[in-house]
Amino acid sequence: MTGAITFGSHAQRMDGVYRTQRHFYDLTRKYYLLGRDRLIEGLDAAPGMEVLEVGCGTGRNLIRAARRWQGAHFTGLDISAAMLETASTSVLREGLAGRIALHQGDAATFTASPIFADQRFNRIFLSYTLSMIPPWELALEEAAGALAKGGSLHIVDFGQQEKLPGWFRAMLFAWLRHFHVSPRASLRAVLEELADRHDLRLRFRPLYRGYAWEAVLSAA
Repeated sequence: MTGAITFGSHAQRMDGVYRTQRHFYDLTRKYYLLGRDRLIEGLDAAPGMEVLEVGCGTGRNLIRAARRWQGAHFTGLDISAAMLETASTSVLREGLAGRIALHQGDAATFTASPIFADQRFNRIFLSYTLSMIPPWELALEEAAGALAKGGSLHIVDFGQQEKLPGWFRAMLFAWLRHFHVSPRASLRAVLEELADRHDLRLRFRPLYRGYAWEAVLSAA
């Protein structure tokens, strides 16, 4: 993992939220971050491919993906130094340090870093990340621009609960605000525009009655 770097107020906010929660994050999130393993299964990362997770958090998804897709190389990016500390410990414990690299960075500007400036990825995924990034549209633009030729961008995040009771939606969204999480109602429209600009094909589908939204952008 790269050394500590200052990334401003959002990094400080995320460290504040997760400095303690990171120790039990994975135990609790498995009950409501639905669709993560489905995303990992859909990566189809062949040996030799480069895979990037934007907003890797504790490293849970990276470790699962590395186990599932043997031979691929994985990189994790996160703005929170606290989360990356936990991710680094987990990667080392699982014996995957040779296949998973971790870097601190801002999802909205990461391609400007010397580490990523000339690197392109065959697969990039964002799992319940866009709802936590204030300039989330910029994060999508960065990710699309970092795709290798023929690569694909995979996303799962909170939907708008469109086929669930209104009281459930109100309760969930109120609870999520405590963690600075804002489900992106315009996600599909933004992805459609992104696909047009980058000549990509969009596959978008609601999961679990709209609890989550899943999207894949791939070569047209």
